Amino acid sequence: MRRCVSSRQISNMLKRILFLVILLSGIIGVSQKKPAQPKLVIGIVVDQMRADYVYRFYDKLGDGGFKRFLKKGFDCRNTNYDYVPTYTGPGHAAIYTGTPPALNGIVSNDWYDRESKKNVYVAGDDNTEPVGTSSASGKMSPHRLLTTTVTDELRLSNNQQSKVIGVCLKDRGSIMPSGHMPNGAYWFDNTTGNWITSTYYSKDLPQWVKDFNGKKLCDSYLSKPWTTLYPIEKYTVGLPNGAPFRHAYKGEAENKFPHDLPAIKDKTGYELMRSTPFGDSFTVDFAIETLQNEKMGMGNFTDFLALSFSCTDY
Repeated sequence: MRRCVSSRQISNMLKRILFLVILLSGIIGVSQKKPAQPKLVIGIVVDQMRADYVYRFYDKLGDGGFKRFLKKGFDCRNTNYDYVPTYTGPGHAAIYTGTPPALNGIVSNDWYDRESKKNVYVAGDDNTEPVGTSSASGKMSPHRLLTTTVTDELRLSNNQQSKVIGVCLKDRGSIMPSGHMPNGAYWFDNTTGNWITSTYYSKDLPQWVKDFNGKKLCDSYLSKPWTTLYPIEKYTVGLPNGAPFRHAYKGEAENKFPHDLPAIKDKTGYELMRSTPFGDSFTVDFAIETLQNEKMGMGNFTDFLALSFSCTDY
């Protein structure tokens, strides 16, 4: 016989089903809760620093730097480059666009351009003017970069409410990561020892940048000899002090610690900052100043500081 189901039974069944649907929806909602939006992202690139350096010099590292990344972050070892050359320009472009040179257009630091029939520089732009210097080192922009960067996409995602700023001693290490529409990009000028930009980004330097430049920290960093952090005999995994095949600074007979930076600066000028660890310290000083004065990470949208260190490449 066919069993008849009363309307009351149907009603009770529907209530139970509805209760289960609501319960499951709540569980799924909790499990798929949207993660908190970060206030600030800092992208860090260490130019030409081989991955094995982290392990090779591990016992000389402090607990707050690379060791912290290794212990609390992600260590991706199965990675490789699928393009050549691995120069500063192509490297930064690949990291921040997620594309190879064939797509992003940054095939090297310098190359021959078939359309203009001349050699071109990766960030060079004659349609811009230097800001903060009279040197041609300020005539730069990302106009050769053909694809968007993650920093571009961040700005596009919220009607350019996010702040994006690039900081690096090298112009290309600041310009490629910060993309086509940043709030600013700053790099180092060898002639003045100052942080500069170009008219692609602004007509004048912000007052806080002028104030920072006015401190003349370069002169302070280069006013004393460069000595080792630990006793020289503690450095056992690198080349010996004064190795004959190591490049010596101008005015020095051999590359041997300690280095008389004031005497070398008299021959090289502020360019010396690039080939000492104090150039990276100087970069950190300016990065902190950038975060504080631009109030990055203080708004309602995610901000991005594209920070690159160059001294390992000199």
